[in-house]
Amino acid sequence: MNENLNRTSTDVLSPFNLFSLEGKVALVTGGSRGMGREMSLAFARAGADVVVASRNIENCEKVVAEIRETTGRDGFAYGCHMGRWDEVTGLVDAAYAKFGKIDILVNNAGMSPLYDKVTDVTEKMYDSVLNLNLKGPFRLTQLVGTRMKEQGSGSVINVSSTGSLRPMGSIIPYAAAKNGLNAMTEGFAELLGPEVRVNTLMPGQYLTDIAASWDMEHTNKMAERLHLKRIGKPHEIVGAALFLASDASSYTSGTIVRSDGGIP
Repeated sequence: MNENLNRTSTDVLSPFNLFSLEGKVALVTGGSRGMGREMSLAFARAGADVVVASRNIENCEKVVAEIRETTGRDGFAYGCHMGRWDEVTGLVDAAYAKFGKIDILVNNAGMSPLYDKVTDVTEKMYDSVLNLNLKGPFRLTQLVGTRMKEQGSGSVINVSSTGSLRPMGSIIPYAAAKNGLNAMTEGFAELLGPEVRVNTLMPGQYLTDIAASWDMEHTNKMAERLHLKRIGKPHEIVGAALFLASDASSYTSGTIVRSDGGIP
């Protein structure tokens, strides 16, 4: 049974302990760059060992080396395509062989290819977007979430996008996939509870490496509509991610936590 269920109001935790991940193991997909890298490092600083997974094994290894050097925690780099069913199975098997458990799963890997006209979207492009953003997280949560339930605790974090709430014509397949991810969060929260918490972390626009392809003049102009009047920086995702990964969110499941600067 989840240890949080046995706590009472007299069990006072310090803020440090509340957000501690000491003794935990986290698996972060798309963990080698951008927000995924920031979350991987933050989890290690909070005390977790981290499986860093993405298609680029060399980038994963760099993040693992940084984890070991700067935090003293252990890491494990694994290269695979998160949109391919069998490759995801291999990732899970390897992670459990390395650490024996997974306490935190972050389904962060995603893609949103640009297109000028909707008629430019091919079946291959459409399938690739749905596979990576929706099928992969389903397979990972299917495999890892059920083991978490058996072990008595766990947290699954599905990284969505405000594009799922405010879809633009230039991201239709991506927005549809992320909206499906939002629905999947609620379904798995019901299925895996009460032992496992499943939540959506919903970022808006962040200045990660993909921003290199943006029209920044237009992007900054659009950011003026946000309550905070600016684009997010990658490290600013960390607070929300630590909240959902840790005991700080012990009574939070099946919901969306937005980190988007305040979309209108």
